Amino acid sequence: MNILLLLFALPVSTIILSIVLQKVLRSPLLVAATFFAIYLIVTYAAFDSSFLLYAILYTILAYVTAVLTRLICNIIARCNLWEQQNANNNNNANMITVINDNGTNPTTENGNNIGRCNWRYTRR
Repeated sequence: MNILLLLFALPVSTIILSIVLQKVLRSPLLVAATFFAIYLIVTYAAFDSSFLLYAILYTILAYVTAVLTRLICNIIARCNLWEQQNANNNNNANMITVINDNGTNPTTENGNNIGRCNWRYTRR
């Protein structure tokens, strides 16, 4: 077996594909089970039984990567929710008044606030 394949190519591809599968499946256990099934087939189809230890290690790597991906996504989602709540609470600070061409304020027309715009700056 090529040492570069074992120590670089397979771990890096495992990390990248486990991130993708975690985003699709949203279950770290399913990601790990999928990788174990794939590596088990590869163990007996392409390599000998000594590759089974690497298959188990790569499965653990896939599981840890999927858990970390889920944790990071949850943290980002909570931060975005917190920013949205802060933006909703600070709406009054972000309101502007529109002035007509003749210099009048249309916000008090018929008691409706028709000329106010909510401006929120969101990151994308």
